[in-house]
Amino acid sequence: MSFLRSLAVGLLAGRIQAQSQTGKTRRQIKRWVAPTLRELAHRQQKKGPRIAEPRSGYVEWNYRSELYSFGKRLSENFELPVLQQAFTDPSYAHKEEERQRKFGIEEEDLKIAHNAYLAEKGGHLVAAYVEAYLKQSLPKIPEEGLEALANYLLSTETLANVSRHLGSTDLIYSSEYPPSDEILANSLKAVIGALSDSSGVERAFVFIRDFICTQLNQKDLLEIWTPVEPFKLLKDACQQRQWSEPEPRLQGDCGKNTVLAAYQVGIYSNRQMLGKGFGETVQTAKEMAAIDALQTLFDLHDNRRTFDFSLHVETKNVRLG
Repeated sequence: MSFLRSLAVGLLAGRIQAQSQTGKTRRQIKRWVAPTLRELAHRQQKKGPRIAEPRSGYVEWNYRSELYSFGKRLSENFELPVLQQAFTDPSYAHKEEERQRKFGIEEEDLKIAHNAYLAEKGGHLVAAYVEAYLKQSLPKIPEEGLEALANYLLSTETLANVSRHLGSTDLIYSSEYPPSDEILANSLKAVIGALSDSSGVERAFVFIRDFICTQLNQKDLLEIWTPVEPFKLLKDACQQRQWSEPEPRLQGDCGKNTVLAAYQVGIYSNRQMLGKGFGETVQTAKEMAAIDALQTLFDLHDNRRTFDFSLHVETKNVRLG
């Protein structure tokens, strides 16, 4: 018996020494771990996806501190009551009034300030500044293109994306969680309106430039604004410059009458080539050449100078009326 015991001790010592020499260690995972994890995963799958809970449901949540931190993160000075109103959606106000009415609270005490007015004011400021900024940054683009770019910046998706990344999801009081894109966009407009009331219109314009206009950074502008009739638009542009009417010319082709046909068309005006394009048909190549010419005339090529996001647009150039 002692011989077997000494043999077992020797084998164990040899195994420990071998492990220390090779530097390899065995993972000591208990046998109950895998079945437990499988059972927990099965219960979670049976229960369904977890419902998103608002951050305000946690014990350590301090809404006033979060509002103060929100302004400091953005290097802006907000009046906290106005900022809280900016984050209060009308749906939450109506829901809270109904809940208080059920408890018999007097009618004059039911009114809760919401962000409808601030959102309207902020939306007006955003639209006016974006229009002025685009006109000053892209002076060669016609009104049709400026309107398309402005609609992109003012769209609900763009504003909601900005609002979400500024961390306003958990600060918004609304009847639903997580808040919809429309609520996020309205809250961002209301924050701009609150900033205008707290720090002035100039700070609101700087905020719009830094967080909304920058959404055009590294964007292909022709993906946002694609002319419906590029050759007609090119004609109008040449006419405004008092140039001769643009003339498309076939510069080359290959694979004619095959499924791999390719054509190259160049557009000339005022004794110079404005642009060229390729396509499987002559008409397609003509349209691509017209788009290339518009990129040259309107300074929309990929190698164009980037947007100047330090550009200062004077208040008198912003149409607030």
